[in-house]
Amino acid sequence: MQATEYDLIVLGAGAVGENVADRAVRGGLTAVLVEHELVGGECSYWACMPSKALLRPAQALRGARQVDGAKEAVTGDLDVAAVLARRDSFTHNWNDDSQVEWAEGAGISVLRGHGRLTGEKEVTVAKADGGEAVLRARHAVTVATGSEPLIPDIDGLREARPWTSREATSAKAAPESLAIIGGGVVATEMATAYAALGTTVTLISRGGLLASMEPFAGEQVAAALRELGVTVLPHTETTRVRRTGDCVTVETGDGHTVTAREVLVATGRVPRTRDIGLEAVGLTPGDWLATDDTMRVEGFDWLYATGDVNHRALLTHQGKYQARAAGDVIAARAKGAPVSDQPWGTHAATADHEAVPQVTFTDPEVASVGLTLKAATDAGYRVRAVDYEIGNVAGASVHADGYKGTARMVVDEDREVVLGVTFVGPDVSELLQAATIAVVGQVPLDRLWHAVPAYPTINEVWLRLLETYGRPS
Repeated sequence: MQATEYDLIVLGAGAVGENVADRAVRGGLTAVLVEHELVGGECSYWACMPSKALLRPAQALRGARQVDGAKEAVTGDLDVAAVLARRDSFTHNWNDDSQVEWAEGAGISVLRGHGRLTGEKEVTVAKADGGEAVLRARHAVTVATGSEPLIPDIDGLREARPWTSREATSAKAAPESLAIIGGGVVATEMATAYAALGTTVTLISRGGLLASMEPFAGEQVAAALRELGVTVLPHTETTRVRRTGDCVTVETGDGHTVTAREVLVATGRVPRTRDIGLEAVGLTPGDWLATDDTMRVEGFDWLYATGDVNHRALLTHQGKYQARAAGDVIAARAKGAPVSDQPWGTHAATADHEAVPQVTFTDPEVASVGLTLKAATDAGYRVRAVDYEIGNVAGASVHADGYKGTARMVVDEDREVVLGVTFVGPDVSELLQAATIAVVGQVPLDRLWHAVPAYPTINEVWLRLLETYGRPS
């Protein structure tokens, strides 16, 4: 079968794959996206967008109820059907026509089907109509197939047909009750969302909540979930799961039994690389793909991996950041730019190492960037952390009556620059970009004193953090 040639072949047409192809095309190359599901991928249809659409109405309602004068005007509860309908509008009812139209309008070819590597720079696609196509890349192949939920080896769990993040974000109705196994971002966000929709929620976590973040973040989110009526069982092992009729029973190591209509597993992610032909190029199916900062897979001069699949930072915005770097580098290398002489500058994903921003859209929100106090200490930095109660800032008291939240700034004592910042509180996601600039830019503290926050806004917490730290030497 004669191969169709492109400069770049991208396996996976999610947000990350789209960005790699777009940057390469902008750089003068031809590119094709190979996708067997929906163009736009996980973020558009089963993750970022539908989950935030589920969370926002309840957040807005709670915000109104936290302000005197507004709360008196709130006379009803959340309209669950309207919330779900709004969620559906964000996914275009799981129709990707607009995404395909965008790609083709940007000069990117789209091929439906399951693609597998079948040789160096070669991809064979099993098309939806039963046919087959062979593609050959002149310059590069990028794997952007993402990740999928990890189903842990718990007795009876797979047989119980658990929900994963996909079912949780696309459910057509809110179940009467829901057991959630996990304590990370997906677990806490979906606990927040479904509790607001009227579901009786039990969250079972092997450790504490949001364990990779500052300890106070998980503690405050756990307290807030309990206020919403969620039963939170931290440091609890799930030992057995059984589905009987229309209910699921979850047994724990300390003797608890939880019965619910559905069980959601949110215990991590694994790479979607089991069936993309890695063995054809000497790699192991099911493995994460390690890359350098230009997203090139170690040991190859033509194979790249962007987004979740490389395990650098499993976040859509970081994957798109990697995609921009990879697309630009692929185009530059295709034009003969000497690799050994190029520092690549903006065309390298260096922020993946110690400057990753992330928001957990619970209520309160958790917004963080850079290193936690523990991570910075473990990395060998000489650090000091300063904390401040955000509710003491004038702008916070205007924002909501009885505003509660905490800010932490982690400072490298030797260089007197910020290594990490964490905010916990209502609407703190909007504070994060300033923190990200401070961390990525390695802005000296003596310059941050001159970044004057407007009064009265919650951003004044920056001044209070600096005052708590004290003037640098």
